[in-house]
Amino acid sequence: MKFAQVIVDVSAYPVDRPFDYLIPKEWEELIDTGCRVKVPFGPRNVLGFVVGISEESDVPVEKIKAVAQVLDLESILTVEMLELAKWLKHQTICYEIDALQVMLPGALRAKYEKYAMLIGDATQLASELQPYFEKATKVNVAQFEKANALKSLKQAVNAGLVLIENEVKQKGQVKQVRKVQIASLEQLEVVQQQIKRAPKQIALIEWMKPYAGAILMPDAICEAVNVTSAVLKGVIDKGAAEYIHEEVYRDPYTKEIVHTDNLTLTDEQHNALTKIKQAMEEQRQETFLLHGITGSGKTEIYLQAIQRAIAENKEAIVLVPEISLTPQMTERFKSRFGDEVAVMHSGLSVGEKYDEWRKIQQGKVKVVVGARSAIFAPFKNLGIIILDEEHESTYKQEDSPRYHARDVAIWRGKYYNCPVILGSATPALETYARAKKGVYTLLTLNNRAKSQALPTVHIVDMREELQAGNRSMFSQQLMAALLERLERGEQAVLFLNRRGYSSFVLCRDCGTSVQCPNCDISLTYHRYQEKLKCHYCGHEEYIPETCPECQSENIRYFGTGTQKVEEEIFKLFPQARVLRMDVDTTRQKGSHEKMLDAFGRGEADILLGTQMIAKGLDFPNITLVGVLSADTSLHLPDYRAAEKTFQLMTQVSGRAGRHDKPGEVFIQTYTPEHYAIELSKEQHYTPFYEREMHARHTAGYPPYYYLALVQVTHEDVVMAAEYAGRVAEYLRSNLSFDVSVIGPTTASIARLQNRYRYQCLIKYKIEPKLIPVLLQLIKLYRSEWIKKGIVLTVDLDPQMI
Repeated sequence: MKFAQVIVDVSAYPVDRPFDYLIPKEWEELIDTGCRVKVPFGPRNVLGFVVGISEESDVPVEKIKAVAQVLDLESILTVEMLELAKWLKHQTICYEIDALQVMLPGALRAKYEKYAMLIGDATQLASELQPYFEKATKVNVAQFEKANALKSLKQAVNAGLVLIENEVKQKGQVKQVRKVQIASLEQLEVVQQQIKRAPKQIALIEWMKPYAGAILMPDAICEAVNVTSAVLKGVIDKGAAEYIHEEVYRDPYTKEIVHTDNLTLTDEQHNALTKIKQAMEEQRQETFLLHGITGSGKTEIYLQAIQRAIAENKEAIVLVPEISLTPQMTERFKSRFGDEVAVMHSGLSVGEKYDEWRKIQQGKVKVVVGARSAIFAPFKNLGIIILDEEHESTYKQEDSPRYHARDVAIWRGKYYNCPVILGSATPALETYARAKKGVYTLLTLNNRAKSQALPTVHIVDMREELQAGNRSMFSQQLMAALLERLERGEQAVLFLNRRGYSSFVLCRDCGTSVQCPNCDISLTYHRYQEKLKCHYCGHEEYIPETCPECQSENIRYFGTGTQKVEEEIFKLFPQARVLRMDVDTTRQKGSHEKMLDAFGRGEADILLGTQMIAKGLDFPNITLVGVLSADTSLHLPDYRAAEKTFQLMTQVSGRAGRHDKPGEVFIQTYTPEHYAIELSKEQHYTPFYEREMHARHTAGYPPYYYLALVQVTHEDVVMAAEYAGRVAEYLRSNLSFDVSVIGPTTASIARLQNRYRYQCLIKYKIEPKLIPVLLQLIKLYRSEWIKKGIVLTVDLDPQMI
């Protein structure tokens, strides 16, 4: 007798543990750890993951239910993944089922459908139910919901005429193509003799004879013999061939691949690669920080290190932070490794993700390039893991499980004894501090790969422009530089980290700005649809003609977004061809790729965009970069504001002059004296690091301290404040004296989606009691507070405060 230990697909505190289920005799060979099953749980069947198999159970056998259905004939989660899920559960304080689900593509996550099964006599049903069961004995409950017939359905269930069943379905399906398999020569002869008056069918069979036994596409056959599909079907019906279905992979990458070879490395690149290869040879887990200025050739090091891994029959994962970077990165990897590369990011359809995941799982590819979730690619013999632009906050997942891709990468690196490379021109302070301490190995590239000079950076004081009477968003210097590039036929990149037309709409008489009804944030004006939108909850409304407070008609638009800049460029430079790249223009599938390709082909002179264009772009004709407002990220209420600004300015500047033509950068700001802006001018990372570390030490922030954030939300502001106070009290009375608990305070956006948000910040250096205390707090919340509508979340490494 065998028992399966199953984690069920129910995110609830009392069931966050494995349950024993009896494996029926006939399935003992089928069920293995890591496969999905359907199990009875309470009154319904739910999806579950088998995390272990044993021959005995602590529960009496007569009380153990049996597995209802096997969903996988082969394990979809490896032993490593099951261990990783347990680590994630502890590391991020989440449910184990959430940790398991995050490793699978959306296609494999369960979709529950309810069906009504007729088990009695249909004539005894209420008249409104009878039509549904005339054609079928199994009907989707959704149909009764639409017809408001749920009451009658419940009566039928109570009378024992109908049974309600849950069905677990997965969202993704295997894609199949219909082909034609031609019969044997003997069979073709037999069929031909039977046909008397169909010259086209006889001609088709004659054509088929040399292809006896072959599998061909129906369209190709019809085209070759110049017959219709009806003629082909007639021949098939007579037995000359048969339709078969062949499984095919959806390919999200449609571009033609031009093969590239290894480039010659500089001495710096060669030294860095040698150290990485050494760790690979010795099968040693080592985390490298590859700190190279923009254009220093970090990608070529990645490519050659991966080549080494493939030569040893091992696999590689490459993570990039932005979906917009993925097309360019994918192209570079595909051109070097061809069909060995799979792509994983949120821009793919459910089916495409499912196919890419299956290619990895079945060992059809050796390299995966993708965003954060690609860190869970189901490889079984990893040789190297790479995080490009490792400082990016997008590597942190903001909902449960709140993991950081870097931590998962290092865990997997230890599991497979392989190196992890963290690459960046502007590493996160925590990462650089670890490299300085020797926790990571620091590899530095101080020069550009093709020995080009760094772009010349001009910092423009917009206060002086204002005093000189220039109220435009373009300084005189930037306008002159743009005009010069347009005349020379070179390209420019303009960066503004704010989409929309205006950042808010304000009444000039009473000072009221139009706020979102669900969130404490002003609505952003979008000129294209003539609407005001909330960028947090998606609320939309038309622009009011009069002020909602004082009914004045004196309503004006303030602030600048990418749409407004685009309009201004058309006024100043009517001859310029502009491509705007932000969340609004890249909603459609593949739009990132199309825009970047068009820009690469020279179909636009100016690329205007938000942070999605700040990094990774590599076009030879870009000689000018303009940052329209460096202050957008500098004055945020965030201890990382200076670091983020320095990183962004350095990354954007690095887009210019990457090839033969020299580059120039204009950074417009109202605070030119700030060290983050001054030091980004020369890409001086070390002085910035020292200055920022001093500021962090004084204020007591990472990397000198660790942070944890506990947030409480409720629809009633008094309830939210009261329970946040209880959280702070609980933490202070249970944690050590060395730990400081700040708060409760309102979050920077006090109300989001109609829920008021309060938070407590925990600062600590070493606190062994932290996880146990937080687990007890969560237990208290899940058993009592949750009933009152409180939602409590814990983030052990918050990126946003």
